[in-house]
Amino acid sequence: MNDVAATDKGSVRGGGSGRVGGAVRSVGRALHLPVTGAARGIRRVTHAHGAGESGLGKLIELHAVNGAGDVMITVALASTVFFSVPTDEARGRVALYLAITMAPFTVLAPVIGPLLDRLPHGRRAAMAGAMLARALLALIISGAVANGSLELYPAALGVLVASKAYGVVRSAVVPRLLPPAFSLVKANSRVTLAGLLATGVAAPIGAGLHALGDPWPLYGAFVIFAAGTFLSFSLPRKVDSAKGEDVALLAADEQHLHGERRKQQARRPGLRTVGPAVTHALAANAALRCLSGFLIFFLAFLLREHPLTGESAAVSLGIVGVAAGAGNALGTAVGAWLKSKAPEIIIVTVVGVALGTAVVAALFFGAFLVACLAAVAGFAQALAKLSLDALIQRDVPEQVRTSAFARSETLLQMAWVFGGAVGIVMPLNGTLGLAVAAVFVAVGWLSTLRGLLASARHGGRTRARVA
Repeated sequence: MNDVAATDKGSVRGGGSGRVGGAVRSVGRALHLPVTGAARGIRRVTHAHGAGESGLGKLIELHAVNGAGDVMITVALASTVFFSVPTDEARGRVALYLAITMAPFTVLAPVIGPLLDRLPHGRRAAMAGAMLARALLALIISGAVANGSLELYPAALGVLVASKAYGVVRSAVVPRLLPPAFSLVKANSRVTLAGLLATGVAAPIGAGLHALGDPWPLYGAFVIFAAGTFLSFSLPRKVDSAKGEDVALLAADEQHLHGERRKQQARRPGLRTVGPAVTHALAANAALRCLSGFLIFFLAFLLREHPLTGESAAVSLGIVGVAAGAGNALGTAVGAWLKSKAPEIIIVTVVGVALGTAVVAALFFGAFLVACLAAVAGFAQALAKLSLDALIQRDVPEQVRTSAFARSETLLQMAWVFGGAVGIVMPLNGTLGLAVAAVFVAVGWLSTLRGLLASARHGGRTRARVA
């Protein structure tokens, strides 16, 4: 009888313990599900339509990590260099920042492409190195922010160079990871869109970390880039293969070759020898990048001094920033959907629309038109860059395509630097500034219009699928 009672009592205790354990496991699953469920959902999206099998999904995730880390550093630098001092002093500090970081970058940028051409077997290591460098530099900047030391500027230059080096390698890697049913423009659309979405998610997180203290967004950047360092090596080994590749030379490169080496290199196709469409498209994209750099710096100071009607400076900058980001995301999405076989026409159209919007915004300067110009500039830049990618896919031989991406990306970054430098020295006059912006776009549009239309009429160098 006592044994039965003991057994029943143990059963009760065991049942109670089981119920408690089950409840704990249920709570654990409930708390764990949003994280794992979101991760599985993201993985399904990034690995859809063969992207998982080809390795493109891994690159999409890596680029999202890259975008999140970059925006963390941007939040920290913006609050330190721009928002923490009065407008007049901020212009001087940003000008100093440009002089110390951007000016050397214009010298270093042309070297990035040729250096990376020498690492065809180490692209994963190069991307990991760019991530690791930014992780360590984020820690250096965090100390400089806390102490107010001049280490901020060379560290920021290092972050900029590492970021652009990653971008160049990423452009070269994409063609190696195309799924069977993907075109290059569609693949780049997915990669770019992932970076934009990650930036949109990480920006408010970075602002929240900044509320805890100036260095905290940089600590967040360190964690993100450290994760990106390891994620870089998860890319397939085939991205390190250089089988069948060669180096794309510009006409200026060939002038420095002599003797037998010049004879050997003379047959290598360069960006100017594969058809005029790529050269004209690159020039049109450079005009849009110049517009982007100009608007970022010019509007940052203009709206701080003269906010949009009824809004504070921070809200005004936020409205314009959101408009530009939304336009960029829309342009990327449209690029994947459009499936046009005439990317020249797309470039001519979007640059023309950007020019018309800039002219109207300059003539009738106002809050709504400023936001519209930011959105149109973002849309045009995204769609024109995807069309340039399609032209490189179509007109540049596969043997030199990755090198061509590296060279074109470097030139576009230099155009952005030039536009930003002009924006920082412009008087804070809305009409005058947007008129200058319109001139940038007009020069690029008018100088490339005839060549791009002629290329479109003749169907380009080949009639390969481009979308």
